[in-house]
Amino acid sequence: MDLNYTKEEQAFRIEVRQWLKETLPHELREKVRLGKRLAKADMELWHSLLNARGWLAPNWPQAYGGCEWNAVQRHIFEEEACLAHAPRSLPFGLSMLAPVLLAFGSEDQRQRFLPRILNGQHWWCQGYSEPGAGSDLAAVKTRAVREGDHYVVNGQKTWTTLGQHANWIFCLVRTDPDAKKQEGISFLLIDMETPGVTVRPIVLIDGEPEVNEVFFDNVRVPAENLVGEESKGWTYAKYLLTHERTNIAGVGFSTALLTTLKHVAGRVNSGGRPLAENPHFAARMAQAEIDLMAMATTNLRVVSAAAKGQAPGAESSMLKVKGTVIRQELTSLLRRAMGPDALPFQPDFLEGGSNAAALGPDHAAAAAPGYFNMRKLSIFGGSNEVQRTIITKAILGL
Repeated sequence: MDLNYTKEEQAFRIEVRQWLKETLPHELREKVRLGKRLAKADMELWHSLLNARGWLAPNWPQAYGGCEWNAVQRHIFEEEACLAHAPRSLPFGLSMLAPVLLAFGSEDQRQRFLPRILNGQHWWCQGYSEPGAGSDLAAVKTRAVREGDHYVVNGQKTWTTLGQHANWIFCLVRTDPDAKKQEGISFLLIDMETPGVTVRPIVLIDGEPEVNEVFFDNVRVPAENLVGEESKGWTYAKYLLTHERTNIAGVGFSTALLTTLKHVAGRVNSGGRPLAENPHFAARMAQAEIDLMAMATTNLRVVSAAAKGQAPGAESSMLKVKGTVIRQELTSLLRRAMGPDALPFQPDFLEGGSNAAALGPDHAAAAAPGYFNMRKLSIFGGSNEVQRTIITKAILGL
């Protein structure tokens, strides 16, 4: 593929950059820049602004409200949005559930759910992992028993990101307990306001209740909320995970983080000189930048193939592994660059609605919490150890 931007692509970048400059609220931009926690209203605001511009669903067909951007356009927008310190678009409905519905759902389900994702009426979360089914996702035990026109669901999901805000959850449930692990799983859409659904937040090491436990106690779900065929959910789950892993690569986020790191390293002194001139630190920054450039190229290839109707395969595992390693390295370097300023834990400052002043430089308060939070990247979406096994089998043939 040609890695040089065309005049049209360069014009698109200018258009995106100008729109972000004019539209992204300053207060929201500053929250993201400083690593503050975003409230639900912040994320909903950004969602609505993108939807109003028609840029919320770049990989959806236009017939369903998408803008059908090509791989380069999506890359440009993600990069510019991250550099402008815009919030991320929540992926659960937009880039995880929607591709499954478009590929395997009924037309009735597409007409019912896709518009509600766009207008913000439905906030989705992902019901995959369970206490005994994380990396071994096929071991899910949450049961769904068919009773007439409903499934009765019992069980538990865990590590459900932002589930405290969601009103719908897409779940892997076991509908055939006698089948082999992968063959007895179905893909079910559940209204979280249904009686019997309980959400319990889990506070992470950075002090934020980002993930949750979700319990199902005799929850009655209409059978029409089954996606595709019963007991074919493992196929749909794998399809979704390839899209999730590609998104986890986070090229735009790493690009913005590298920019921040260079800025910090250029103004922090070490031995009478800027930290950026320290040979050891500069070498680590350079290696991270080289790895990021290589991953960005690979990401473009994979997304370009997906835009032509090819589902990402083991390549998405490569992006997941490399992307998470790069982001972890960058957050580690940023924490190291802040030195003692990164030590104080400042929850009042990190709360988006707080007016508390930071103790030290702007980026210091979020440096350590960000570093610790990013440890999760090599675990969720399929642990990096599992992804390396997929790569060795599917690509290297070992």
